[in-house]
Amino acid sequence: MINCPARANNALPAEYRKIAENLFPPEGYTPGKGPSVDAAIAFSEILGIGADYRKLLAPESPGGGNLNSFWGHFQNNLDLLIQKTWVEKADEIRKEKLVNRIPGFIADIGQENYPKALGEFGVILEELAYLFFGAQSQKDDFTEYALRIDTQMGLFWWYGGQLERFLSPAPSGVDKNSLLAVLLIGICYLTNF
Repeated sequence: MINCPARANNALPAEYRKIAENLFPPEGYTPGKGPSVDAAIAFSEILGIGADYRKLLAPESPGGGNLNSFWGHFQNNLDLLIQKTWVEKADEIRKEKLVNRIPGFIADIGQENYPKALGEFGVILEELAYLFFGAQSQKDDFTEYALRIDTQMGLFWWYGGQLERFLSPAPSGVDKNSLLAVLLIGICYLTNF
């Protein structure tokens, strides 16, 4: 998982902190209550993907929710991001392994195994961050570093660091729609990256 120490919350711009902490409360989720879809929508807005994200959540709306074609766009864009990343020869194997993880990740989502998919997505994001930023991505101040480069991109990597809260033991009572809503944020962001 992307290293996101508690102090990273303080590095979030004040105008975004409340929205981010509504989705990922610093104290964690209360039993039986996970992230709300409304909080996920608000977070998607500050990432600049709100319109596309809302379409994914509303399959009954015109032009919305076509997840099958969306997975193709996601996989194609992620493959392009990975392949276009320049790395040292020694890291070429990392790129190949990352590309090979994507179909299994999409299959987990298709099987509605969202806790497993969130864990897998966290690994994908960690590897992607390494390909983009090298060893800097593994330092304690990576989120703050990414926020200084670009606020939305930094928020995205902060989000990636928050996904570990859904790993074992997962918060009790978090429904599958909430988990999917959180997962689709990152997928939508990478599809539009």
